[in-house]
Amino acid sequence: MAIDFRSGFNNDWKVIESKIIENTAFHSEGKPIVAFVHLGCEKNLVDTEHMMGLLDEGGYCVSSNPSDASLVVVNTCSFIQEAREESVRTLIGLADEGKEIIIAGCLAQHFQDELLQSIPEAKAIVGTGDYQHILNVLERIEQGEIVNQVSQVPQFVGDEKLPRYRTTGKAVAYIKVAEGCDYSCAFCIIPKLRGKQRSRTIESIVLEAKTLASQGVKELILISQITTNYGLDLYGRPSLGDLLKALGDVEIPWIRVHYAYPTGLTSDVINVFKDIPNILPYFDLPLQHSHPEVLRAMNRPWQANLNTNLLNRIRDQIPDAIFRTSLIVGFPGETEKHFDHLVSFVQNQEFDHIGVFTFSSEEGTKAANLDDQIPLRIAQARKDKIISIQQPIAAKKNQSWVGRTVDVLLERREPETKEIVGRCYRFAPEVDGTVRILLGSDENELREGMMIPVLLTGSDFYDLTGEVIGAKEMVLSARGK
Repeated sequence: MAIDFRSGFNNDWKVIESKIIENTAFHSEGKPIVAFVHLGCEKNLVDTEHMMGLLDEGGYCVSSNPSDASLVVVNTCSFIQEAREESVRTLIGLADEGKEIIIAGCLAQHFQDELLQSIPEAKAIVGTGDYQHILNVLERIEQGEIVNQVSQVPQFVGDEKLPRYRTTGKAVAYIKVAEGCDYSCAFCIIPKLRGKQRSRTIESIVLEAKTLASQGVKELILISQITTNYGLDLYGRPSLGDLLKALGDVEIPWIRVHYAYPTGLTSDVINVFKDIPNILPYFDLPLQHSHPEVLRAMNRPWQANLNTNLLNRIRDQIPDAIFRTSLIVGFPGETEKHFDHLVSFVQNQEFDHIGVFTFSSEEGTKAANLDDQIPLRIAQARKDKIISIQQPIAAKKNQSWVGRTVDVLLERREPETKEIVGRCYRFAPEVDGTVRILLGSDENELREGMMIPVLLTGSDFYDLTGEVIGAKEMVLSARGK
């Protein structure tokens, strides 16, 4: 299939600031500057950090600002059409600015032949299982080679031995506990882009976690395609509970789990969330839908009888549990009856946070060939309705926290408003809300990475506001007095 990647994209490209790591450059003798642009999910971000670490260790100057360099590595996303369009806009924009490009990540895995043909500025493509070769790729480019470093079947997963330059600030870090996926959901192309599941050992993950703890990390986020299936390929059974127990001894106050599928949240695993203090009772459950017929069409029939029972069981055991889910509307064949079922499910379950997506027809997936494709305008209207239902639920959930005193991890200052912005455990980074704190005159020495008690005093749809408790004492403690 030939694709013209320049078709439909003009020259008004601009890099979205939130998608580029904060501007930091490192200088070394005799090597050119290589800039990085990261697109897509936090799993992709970890791969970017490994590539940056490898090049930094190899003597290259590494920057997150494309204007610093003539060669830019773009770690792309190709999960859905919207993500591909963003990746292509970024690539074409850089090419039109005269940059030479290395295309890494999911788009490279997905369209390797077409990319090299369509973008002459592309000097190399690097697949999702090949980022560990980035130093060799650079050396081959310098010798004049156009490099195709894409394994047809990705098999690599990075571990604690692979150099890494973290870009998420001092206090927050992601750990990829596994790579790839063994499921075959009808709408999802990830197994084609990332390969089968391959888990790291518990020992490897704990070693990396201890290193991160020594660097001052206060929130560790475990990620993979299906984190509750962690260890199945290594140990013959899902082993998330064993991993979390081992991480309970690591001196990091918050450990958060993303991408927890319902089948893996057994009673034993839920007990770990309940009993180990540094495992946050935050459940990120990508349920996708509620109606059994839609779930069957999605090739997720095992889920239909789990959703409500699981949520009720967790709430019974962990009353302060936080729930996030993601939903797909407009899946082929989704009738008004199916959608009404989803509406009732959202109303009854009252999730803390919901991400809603319209179905994206992905070539190579089963769902792309299903009958009764839903027009985009109907799917968008259904998405808007779910969001309108969720907003007052989210506001009510936030309001219920007003009056509590909670630990807040400080993340940044807002110089114009004299606020400092952080999060309590209710909010995961990037995808949820924040806690905004108006600072007093005796609180100017509060810094990013500190975890402090905050009295929550206000709320809205998505965020909370608060005031610092015992600010003077904390400043003195931070000074070591």
